[in-house]
Amino acid sequence: MNMLKCKVMMFVLLFVVIYQPMISGWEDMESILSAIKEPVFPDREFVITDYGAIGDGQTNVLPAIQSAIDEANVLGGGRIVIPQGEWFSEGPVHLKSNINLIISEGATLIFTADPKYYLPAVLTRWEGTEVFNYSPLIYAYNAINVAISGNGTIIGNGGEVFSTFRDIQGNAQNLLREMGANNVPLYNRVFGEGYYLRPNMIQFFSCQNVLIEGITIKDSPMWVNHLVYTSNAIMRNVTVDSHRLNNDGIVIESSANVLIEGNSFNTGDDSIVIKSGRDQDAWRVGRPSQNIIIRKNVMEGHNAIAIGSEMSGGVRLVYIEDNKLMTVRNAIYFKANLDRGGIVENIYVRNIEIKNSDSVVRFRTDYHGYRGDMHPPLFRDIIVEDITCKKTSEVVVEARGTEKAETIHNILIKDVKVLNAAKTVNIFGVNEFVLENVIINNKKYNKFY
Repeated sequence: MNMLKCKVMMFVLLFVVIYQPMISGWEDMESILSAIKEPVFPDREFVITDYGAIGDGQTNVLPAIQSAIDEANVLGGGRIVIPQGEWFSEGPVHLKSNINLIISEGATLIFTADPKYYLPAVLTRWEGTEVFNYSPLIYAYNAINVAISGNGTIIGNGGEVFSTFRDIQGNAQNLLREMGANNVPLYNRVFGEGYYLRPNMIQFFSCQNVLIEGITIKDSPMWVNHLVYTSNAIMRNVTVDSHRLNNDGIVIESSANVLIEGNSFNTGDDSIVIKSGRDQDAWRVGRPSQNIIIRKNVMEGHNAIAIGSEMSGGVRLVYIEDNKLMTVRNAIYFKANLDRGGIVENIYVRNIEIKNSDSVVRFRTDYHGYRGDMHPPLFRDIIVEDITCKKTSEVVVEARGTEKAETIHNILIKDVKVLNAAKTVNIFGVNEFVLENVIINNKKYNKFY
């Protein structure tokens, strides 16, 4: 009995010494939240029917939309209104500063499935590497105060042609990764026709003061919403219903001061994923994703909330709370490989309700490595707490570190309850990894690794 008491006291002492500095992390969330402001627009409306648009679902309305955007931009901005009806766009919509594109209730904006209309190529980031490629279907570059809002629907027609690209993109994918690894100048990375790299649905590249609100998005070619080098962004009350592989609901990449709240995701890939670029190209850019709040969302389909695997620029100060997960694969998923480098730190997760999942929390440092395992990542200073889950089909907590280098350090998983689990935990290659009050199949786990 004395030996047992000594072990318990040692566990408590180690917990207090190691984790006390982390407990205060939630206190910083309110200051980050108060710094995120919605964009403000002039009180002017530009209705696309005034520019010749016809809502029959067949006539190309892109010239009318772009004319309205251009005029509003010159005048200092305003609301570009797409009214009730079906509207067909033969190419991408390019937003500008001080523009709020409103998809009205009862309106459906349908994009062409023909890839040739998404050229000429624009500057983008494709799977974490900068490149000139097909334009996203809605694209904003270097814009300030810009939004997509309303209660209407956007359809990307990704299933008709772009869905065939994934099976034939391998050569271009490998070439782009090689260019990034070898620091090939950006002006020589011009892809597009013949390279089969799918565009994103909506992308804000190097923008400030962004809002995506209220809309429903379906049938994306690839990543659905994508923030790149963007600051002060809000995604609120959006429905994402897009089911092909790589149809991530929102990708936050090398962006800061981001609020994701009240959204509904049913996706063919991660619902919400935080990235910061791939390998050497991300080290060159050197921009982390940071100051991110994810709350009150509903997720279903593939993985729910992920960080990585392209996280070479680093991720820090992420707050995830009050989310509801239906049937998903991995609920909270940290993924990288030993080529990535990068540090993921100060991540706080609490009050998550899960119906069914493969795992509750999973750390991987062996995610699709290719180049020799020379640049290990580091996941550190992470707390996951107050999680309930009805059933896990694989493992509740998994952490797959490495003996070669410290890759998973200073982690606390506490107050987790799983009613029915196929397997409890699989944890190795970690340093200062604590399970506190983790209840699996009615058995309590308090362990220090």
